[in-house]
Amino acid sequence: MRARRLRRAAVALGLALALASAAAGQKVLRYAFPLPESGFDPAQITDLYSRTVAAGIFEAPLEYEYLAQPARLRPATAAALPEVSADHRRFVFRLRPGIFFAEHPAFGGRRRELVAEDYVYALKRHYDPRWKSGNLQQLESAGVLGLSELRQRALAERRPFDYDTPVQGLRSLDRYRFELRLARPDPRFVHLFADPSFAGAVAREVVEAEGRDIGAHPVGTGPWRLVEWRRGLRIVLEHRPDWHGQHYAETAPADAPAALRAQADRWRGRSLPMLDRVEIAVIEQPQPRWLAFLNGEHDLIENLAGDFAAQALPGGRLAPHLAARGLQAWRSPLPSIAMTYFAMEDPVVGGYGAARVALRRAIALAVDVERERLLVRGGQALPANGLIAPLTYGHDAALRSEMGTHDLARARALLDLYGYVDHDGDGWREAPDGRPLRLRYAMQSDATSRALAEQWQRNMAALGLRIEFEIATWAENLKRSRAGRLMMWGVGWMASEPDGDTFLALGYGPNAGQGNPSGFALPAFDRLYEHQRSLPDGPQRLAAMQAAQRLLLTYMPMKVHVHQLATDLAQPALQGYRRNPFVPNFWKYVDLER
Repeated sequence: MRARRLRRAAVALGLALALASAAAGQKVLRYAFPLPESGFDPAQITDLYSRTVAAGIFEAPLEYEYLAQPARLRPATAAALPEVSADHRRFVFRLRPGIFFAEHPAFGGRRRELVAEDYVYALKRHYDPRWKSGNLQQLESAGVLGLSELRQRALAERRPFDYDTPVQGLRSLDRYRFELRLARPDPRFVHLFADPSFAGAVAREVVEAEGRDIGAHPVGTGPWRLVEWRRGLRIVLEHRPDWHGQHYAETAPADAPAALRAQADRWRGRSLPMLDRVEIAVIEQPQPRWLAFLNGEHDLIENLAGDFAAQALPGGRLAPHLAARGLQAWRSPLPSIAMTYFAMEDPVVGGYGAARVALRRAIALAVDVERERLLVRGGQALPANGLIAPLTYGHDAALRSEMGTHDLARARALLDLYGYVDHDGDGWREAPDGRPLRLRYAMQSDATSRALAEQWQRNMAALGLRIEFEIATWAENLKRSRAGRLMMWGVGWMASEPDGDTFLALGYGPNAGQGNPSGFALPAFDRLYEHQRSLPDGPQRLAAMQAAQRLLLTYMPMKVHVHQLATDLAQPALQGYRRNPFVPNFWKYVDLER
C-alpha cells in the first residue's frame, strides 16, 4: 500500500513538474514506459527501455534515416560510411572532428573531444567479463580477431580484462580513425554500428571514475543528458546546449501520408533537437497508462495494449470520439516474433529423435494462434509461418508452413503414431514407454501471461496433454533459462537491424544459453547459418536463409506464434512522429506545437 502511495505521489509530482516546465516556455515531451529500465551503460543493457534512453545519450558512428523505408544507413559521428574491404573482413571508420562529450568531473573542467580510441574502448568493454555484456555474441559471432582470446585469458587467469594489449581485430589508426578485422566475411557487420545503445562511444576516464555506478551516470556525445533518475519511476533528460548539432534532413517515403511528406519538406534544415526536455514515467499497468494519455498528461502512448487498442481503433480506424479530439494514430508491423521455445536438453520435450520432434510439432499444431491473436493480443499481431519477421531481409510474406497451422486432428495423429497415447486409461497421454508426461511452462504473473496460460491449458487439454505453469518474475525466468532449467518459456525477440540473421541466430549452436535459448545444436543448420552470414544479399543468400529456416520448421525447437503489431497514439501537439523500429530514440526528430 505504501509503495502504491509513493508511486501515485511520484506521478503527481511528475505532472506538476511538467506543468512548471511548460509554464517556463520549454518544449517538454511526456510519455510512459510500460516496464522499468535497468540502467544506461551500453556494455550492460539489453532491454528495450534502457536502450531507448541510452540511444539519446550516446552516439554510434552510423545511424538509420528516421523516415526512410526500407531502412537506410548514413553517417552519424562518422565523416562518411566506412571503408569496407572486398572480402568484408576489414572495416575502417573515420570520425568527424569537433564532437565533444557532455561535461563530467573526470574531464578536469576541460572539453573532451570524441576520438577513435573511445570507440575501441567501448567495443572492448563488451568482452570484459566484469560487465557481463548481453550483446557480446554479436561481436563474437563476427570473429573480431584477438578479442575473444583476450577475454578467455582474463577468465582463465582471473585477472581484470587488459584493455591496453593491442589486438589485430580492433585498433585506432590515428586520432579519428579506427579499424576492425574479422575472422570471417560479414557483409552486414556495419549495421552493428548504427545502434548507440550497443556501439555508443564512452570515455574511459568516466567509466573508471564511476565504476559500478556507470549505468546511473551515463556520459555520451549525444543530444541528451540525464538530469533525473528515480529507478523504476521517472527518467528526465534535457537537451545539451553544447551538443555538436544536426539539421533535419529527413525525406518521407512516397507512400507516407501527404501531411508527413509536407512536414518533412517544411522542416528541412531546422536545428535538432527541437525539444528541450523529455520526461518519462514508468507505469506498468496498461489502464493507468492509457488514462494518463487520455487525460492529456502524456503526449504519446506507444504500443497500446490489446484491449485498449481495440477500443481506440475499432476495425483499424481511429474511434470517432478520439478523432474529434485531433488525436493521431498509427498501426505498424514490428520486426519481431513472439515464440515458445522448447529446451532441447530437456528429457521430455528435447532431443532430435523422431518421437521428440513429433511431440514438439504436435504441441505446435495444437496452439490456436488465431484465438490467441484475437482474445489475448487484441488483434495486435500477424500469424507467423516462419521465424524471419517483417521489415527484415529474408522475410517471405507468402510463406505458408506448419508453424502457422492449427490442426488438432494432425497433432493427435502424430502423437498416436509415435506412441504418445493414454496407456493407463486416465484420459491423459503418457510417454511412449508409459511414463507420465507432464509439460512445464514458465510464466510471469501479469495479466497477459495469465491469459496466455489459459490458452495453453485449453489447447493442451484438447490434445490430451497435462501442462503445469511455473510462475516467477521475468528476471528469475531469464536466469533459469540461461542455466538450462526451464522446459518451455514464451519470449519475444525483436531485430535491432533490418536483417533476418537476427532470427536465424536463435538456432545457431554456439549461441546456446543467450541468443539461442532453446539450446538447439544441429551441425547441418550451423553450416547453413554460417554460409548465409558470409554471403552478400542476393538470391544465393536468400536460398541459404530459406534452407536454414526449413530445418527450424522441421525440428521445431521453438514455436513462433505471431509477429507483433504496434499501435501508437499521440496528442495533436506532437509533430513529426513516425515509428521506426531501427531508430531506438525518436526524440531528436519530433516537435511539440501546443
